[in-house]
Amino acid sequence: MTRNVKISLAVVGAFALILAALLFANRPDAPDTAPGGAVAADTLVPAEAPRLNDNPGAPVTMVEFLDFECPSCAQIQPVMSQLVQQYGDRVEFVVRYFPLPNHSNAVPAAVAAEAAHRQDRFIPMYERVFQTQAEWAGAEDAAGIFRGYAEELGLDMAAYDAAVADPATRAAVQESEEAGLAAGVQSTPTFFVNGEKLNPESVQDITDALDAAVAP
Repeated sequence: MTRNVKISLAVVGAFALILAALLFANRPDAPDTAPGGAVAADTLVPAEAPRLNDNPGAPVTMVEFLDFECPSCAQIQPVMSQLVQQYGDRVEFVVRYFPLPNHSNAVPAAVAAEAAHRQDRFIPMYERVFQTQAEWAGAEDAAGIFRGYAEELGLDMAAYDAAVADPATRAAVQESEEAGLAAGVQSTPTFFVNGEKLNPESVQDITDALDAAVAP
């Protein structure tokens, strides 16, 4: 059985709905077209960017630009978890922040995730924030909600608070956003495999791209 087949039919069906939602997630101030060819690795994959797995020597790198308040990104998070399980031995999965201007809590969510990343706890915060998106999206005190998640996840709260207050944390989010704009990102989620932007219409399109990239 190929890796492609292991993706559940339920997830494939959900992804079709996600793709329709992407049509309405375009960033209004983004460029209309992406630059031709692959994007330079140092632009897409800085050493300090968070990862969904630990495989720095992988021959293939998949990058997702995401917005934590984007419903499509929340829906595709379980897909990403399955892809990590299935391809994580040969693919490095990198996350970049791309908060959209119409999502008021996208930046605070990214800052919270980046603060957790500084304690090597990015993945638990990433999962918690997406899985509870309905609870904090549009909330007035989202930062307080995220702080509660940090406590529940057992983070060092003094270090977490310091990271959230540190301008360098917000700068890291902004640098990620600027990298996305430079790469032609217009909506979330947007994926790159070895620097090549994907335009998937199904999970099969993503797994086909990964299979082609990892093929000997």
